[in-house]
Amino acid sequence: MKWTVYILRCSDGKFYTGFTGNLSRRLLEHNNGKVKSTKQRLPFELTTYVVFTDKYQAIAFEKYLKSGSGIAFRNKRLI
Repeated sequence: MKWTVYILRCSDGKFYTGFTGNLSRRLLEHNNGKVKSTKQRLPFELTTYVVFTDKYQAIAFEKYLKSGSGIAFRNKRLI
């Protein structure tokens, strides 16, 4: 199975970082307002996604991207 870490740019200009095993399904959930943290910030744009074969590496990368140094990395290299 493949695991994806993704970054969305929301309508308020802020970013949302997430992790999923099914990116297309998860984007539909975001678009349909089923995700609490993004439902008030629609529409959004998928800016970046990274695919992993190891679930735990994907989880660790998502966690890193939400840290201070990970946000700096995201802003410099991923968006």
